[in-house]
Amino acid sequence: MSQNYYNICCQYQGKMVRINDRSGNVHVGRIMRVSSNRVFIQSNQRPPRGFGLGYYGPGYGYGYYGIGLGFITGIALAGLLFW
Repeated sequence: MSQNYYNICCQYQGKMVRINDRSGNVHVGRIMRVSSNRVFIQSNQRPPRGFGLGYYGPGYGYGYYGIGLGFITGIALAGLLFW
């Protein structure tokens, strides 16, 4: 199943998505990178403090974190819902 989510995440790279995980959390953001076991999204919310991944790079000022592909229970394009 995670191979299927890997392919979907690769297809949606650079787009706004809504990801549900096994813990019931909902992650909304732009897919920035996909590795063999994680998808990295840039949150559409500013974190309370600190920087994202890449000090002055793409994640500057926004949360930029990874979600294990094995923990994903659903993924959908979210671009039309938020822009």
